Amino acid sequence: MRLGILTTHPVQYYVPLYRALARELDLEVFFSHRQTAAGQAAAGFGVGFEWDVPLLDGYAHTFLDNRARRPSTDTFAGTHTPEIGRLIRQGKFDAFLVQGWYTRSLWQAMIACWTSGTPLLIRGDSHLGTPRSGVRRAVKEVLYRSFIPRYDGYLVVGEQAREYLLYYGADPARMDFTPHFVDAEFFRTHAARADRAALRAELGSGPDTLWLLFVGKLLPEKRPADLISAAAALRAQGRDVRVAYVGAGPLAADLGTAATVQDVPIRRLGFKNQTELPAYYAAADLLVLPSDSETWGLVVNEAFACGTPAVVSDAVGCRPDLITDADPGRTGAAFPVGDPAALAAAVERVIPHLGTDALARALAARSDTYSLQASVDGTVRAVERVSTLVPQPAPVVA
Repeated sequence: MRLGILTTHPVQYYVPLYRALARELDLEVFFSHRQTAAGQAAAGFGVGFEWDVPLLDGYAHTFLDNRARRPSTDTFAGTHTPEIGRLIRQGKFDAFLVQGWYTRSLWQAMIACWTSGTPLLIRGDSHLGTPRSGVRRAVKEVLYRSFIPRYDGYLVVGEQAREYLLYYGADPARMDFTPHFVDAEFFRTHAARADRAALRAELGSGPDTLWLLFVGKLLPEKRPADLISAAAALRAQGRDVRVAYVGAGPLAADLGTAATVQDVPIRRLGFKNQTELPAYYAAADLLVLPSDSETWGLVVNEAFACGTPAVVSDAVGCRPDLITDADPGRTGAAFPVGDPAALAAAVERVIPHLGTDALARALAARSDTYSLQASVDGTVRAVERVSTLVPQPAPVVA
């Protein structure tokens, strides 16, 4: 079976899937943009860098000629690759997968599939909870219902993505579960090598210190300062709570000011690359993700692979899939976005379970369900199914 995939650029989260699929299928991955270190900084990471894990090994790939006037992955016009049409028509693919529809290049591929009769698959993590203006919602209501039902198959990463696709008219019979995942073995192995006690001592821990960890870009929509307010509330109750930030971004200085004002000890650790991250997950007691806009939150998958539970806001896309807030089977807790007092209460609910075998089993079970193998199996099923179908006609957009 021959599968083509188009995405914007090599992403550390997707590469393990490409390598695994290449062992099951005749796979070719197309990239519409060459990301640079400066581009990573502009995309919100705050610093220029290259990933310290290989991103192009183990699968066939092609970088397309991006003819956009201002090449980037952040705007619809940032990728313009007209050659993808010819490559799809000549490629004799049993199925072609686009990872979203948010760039011009992805639309060029979609139109080529519809006009050439190539079965078209979609994989994305949009959900209905993402903040949108009334006008934008109205436009999407018309536009999305014109093309979302026309995909031949839907690779569903989680419950909120499923609800989103159903809302816009997707056929549930054409859906396959291909969950969001991380390379759990990579994170588990590196976390096991970490000297947790030494790193906690380096961070300034006492014997009863509770470390809350934030991992991500320091941007307003991530609400990183909510951790400081929640930590202040917990410290007022007599707990030795401290906050560690792994990441860079425009709010870094503001966090220092907030910590001083609220008398909360914090450590701003800056950007950490992939091989460095597992040690910090292993050293922390809890990952906290307070975002008010988060389509999934793969840092939660990373934390689980390292044996660390998570507290997330109810605006985080992975919440229905990964966060269970009841015994047995607890993996963390959720709270209403923008409510630091509720965040502090959610942390309190998890504290009694830290270090228990039940918590470790629950985290491992979630990692096993939302795994690389599950995503590979779902993708292969989808390719096998759509290769025998009459492809959907091209949508007519008013």
